[in-house]
Amino acid sequence: MLDAIPQYVIPAKATFVADVAQFTPKTVETEEERQKLMFRIKAHISPELLRKYIKQVKTGLPGMAYVQLDPKAKWPASLKGMLVQ
Repeated sequence: MLDAIPQYVIPAKATFVADVAQFTPKTVETEEERQKLMFRIKAHISPELLRKYIKQVKTGLPGMAYVQLDPKAKWPASLKGMLVQ
């Protein structure tokens, strides 16, 4: 989800995940604090989809990425309705 167009969810593949969290509290002692950790990622959008939405999507735009670790896991319903195809 890009900050510039938050009403859409753009499918992408993570091509890089930082090994060190950013915006991290100095000590992380509770599960609640661990949930606030942010990791920089690079997301690759398919060339076909990128061509279709080239005016809205630019390199380096900030946003929020949701990573699906288990291919069998279902996406949250709140994200499905906004998926760009």
